[in-house]
Amino acid sequence: MKPVNTDTNLANNWAMALHLSVFAAYLVPLAGIIAPILSWQMKKDEIPNLDAHGKVVINWILSAIIYTVISGLLISVFIGIPMLAVLAIAGIVFPIIGGIKAGDGELWPYPMSIRFLK
Repeated sequence: MKPVNTDTNLANNWAMALHLSVFAAYLVPLAGIIAPILSWQMKKDEIPNLDAHGKVVINWILSAIIYTVISGLLISVFIGIPMLAVLAIAGIVFPIIGGIKAGDGELWPYPMSIRFLK
């Protein structure tokens, strides 16, 4: 049996929770923005690699907001509707994949995400 490093498991669990905290928006408005920022800022100095995961998540949130506004503006020319559909699917799938990878100790930058924070 392989020894379990609890520090690594704790870091992976926090990183996974950070990615999945985006889904808090489905329960409470704006919680999907506030929860990731708070957990990232409170733990980034204590837990190694959490800063990188936090930047990935915040970059995705900012990118998704921009894509939503652009898609909303493009609804009048009908291309905005499929763009919103793709964005809705990506908004569910990307945090799940990011959370699974973070649980395994990997950093997964979300596709289509604009890198505001590096």
